[in-house]
Amino acid sequence: MQMIDNIPVWGSPVDEGALRQIKNCARDADHVALMADHHLGYAVPIGGVVAYTDSISPSGVGYDIACGNKAILTNADPSEVKGNIKRIMDEVWHFVSFGVGRKNEDERVDHALFDDPAWSLKAVAPLKEMARQQLGTVGSGNHYVDIFTDEQDRVWVGVHFGSRGLGHKTATFFLNAAGAKDGMDVDPCVLRADSEMGIDYLECMRLGGLYAYAGRDWVCSRVARILGANILEEVHNHHNFAWRETHGGRDLWVVRKGATPAFPGQKGFVGGTMGEQSVILEGVESELGRQSLYSTVHGAGRVMGRMEAKGKVNKQGVFTREPKVTQTMMDEWVHGAGVELRGAGVDESPHCYKRLPEVLAEHGGTIRILHTLTPVGVAMAGKNEFDPYKD
Repeated sequence: MQMIDNIPVWGSPVDEGALRQIKNCARDADHVALMADHHLGYAVPIGGVVAYTDSISPSGVGYDIACGNKAILTNADPSEVKGNIKRIMDEVWHFVSFGVGRKNEDERVDHALFDDPAWSLKAVAPLKEMARQQLGTVGSGNHYVDIFTDEQDRVWVGVHFGSRGLGHKTATFFLNAAGAKDGMDVDPCVLRADSEMGIDYLECMRLGGLYAYAGRDWVCSRVARILGANILEEVHNHHNFAWRETHGGRDLWVVRKGATPAFPGQKGFVGGTMGEQSVILEGVESELGRQSLYSTVHGAGRVMGRMEAKGKVNKQGVFTREPKVTQTMMDEWVHGAGVELRGAGVDESPHCYKRLPEVLAEHGGTIRILHTLTPVGVAMAGKNEFDPYKD
């Protein structure tokens, strides 16, 4: 970790765009920090932690309210899973919906959260039926369903996605209502937490959190059923959310955007790329942990933009900007790792990301690795899947 203008920054090299954004956030915040997987975001950088005494930031929580990770340990037989991984991934691809639409109308998901009184609020009332239809869908972009084995050859399932269209449209409503500027290098939208708009936002964010948890719960349970397995342990965290927390004797609204809560003893699931290992970790007590407000990374962190990776094509199908990653490059990496892949475009290839062990090493002393998860099957939305809520 290094201090840059009194801001704790993890990761090297430092992304100058993300640093510029977190410096801008610091003007109105009580404390800020930048995690090692940081990169440019909308107004607030991905990997940014921003804390306020009496305010909340819809820009900081972001468009994918309550995006997060869940991992489950199962009692599935590892030899059977590995031996039948092609069939298993075909079933995951068939029964779990990626992108906007639901493939299996017969498995429409319902949940008690739809009785929550927050649905009466103006921002979310028109979104209830859409939310019902999308509950349990994974989306696209960097969202996934993975099957792993750990260092003890036990089978885990891991997922990464958030509140889908509900979160995106909720964030859009409040950003528009507050008159927030659109773009990357703009001031973050900050609301008084005790204002009418701030109170409504916090209620809608809470609802988005319940929704995201319910969706991840359903997908993990559905994959466990495909495996014919029971769930033995769960690790579940948001990483786009805000919590009221006490740090250094002060009560703060801690906004984490692409940052995993990592209080001492708190477990988290942090995913690598489709062709590399992921981890189950926990926070440990340390001075550096206090500097991060007990936060850590949520993934490996991008080093290449989507358009940069896949190139740009004109209406005639001719590249006007050559891709930096080809299908062959991605296939060679994934096949070399022994991963059975469904879906995914080259903009999610491992070439587009940092290496997770190097990123985690930057947070040494603040976290402890409990389990290392090696992927055997990965499912993501197809490369041509249209999804306006992808990340």
